[in-house]
Amino acid sequence: MKKIILTTMCLICDNDGKYLVEKRIKKDWPGLTFPGGHVEDGENIVDSCIREVKEETGLDIFSPICVGYYEWNESDVRHLSILFKTNTFKGKIKSSKEGQVFFIDKNEIKNHKLSNDFHKILKKFE
Repeated sequence: MKKIILTTMCLICDNDGKYLVEKRIKKDWPGLTFPGGHVEDGENIVDSCIREVKEETGLDIFSPICVGYYEWNESDVRHLSILFKTNTFKGKIKSSKEGQVFFIDKNEIKNHKLSNDFHKILKKFE
């Protein structure tokens, strides 16, 4: 049986309908994506989403809603990402070692280099 890696990803939408994206610089997942990351052992999935967003963007999010999941396989690993969205947040965005974060019109996302499978993941949020 393959090892399962559990992650979260969160779409954050502002009052103007713009999406918060992260332009990742890490070689394992370069390109535009939404903030998120690994669920730590024993951690609640929603708490993981909130923590990852805070670490990667500086924002505190509230009441993230689960909108689905995205899964993919690698040779010896199965990945499962739980997808959330919210429009309730506070704080000032700040970039992290993961990459630059900024708000962008959702129609402009396709004009950027996207991370692996992000075009498929975006459809899950529609």
